[in-house]
Amino acid sequence: MDITGFFKDGRLQVIPRKQKAKDALLDALIDRFEFGRDYTEKEVNEVLAAVYDDYAILRRYLVDTGRLERDPYGRHYWRADSNDE
Repeated sequence: MDITGFFKDGRLQVIPRKQKAKDALLDALIDRFEFGRDYTEKEVNEVLAAVYDDYAILRRYLVDTGRLERDPYGRHYWRADSNDE
């Protein structure tokens, strides 16, 4: 699915409401994170803030959909293994 219409000058303008479009967006966003790397919450926020001002909602969507995992305290994040998706 083409999600370029949701972006302007490399910044996300609106989070799509339709689930198929939202999934495509989240798939594109998770590609900004490397497999096997541990990220702090601050690092995750910096990656997502480069795309959208409300980086916390993007982080929550990535965690809730299992694309991004975190420790119980929210201090460490990592990209979910492709086998887990």
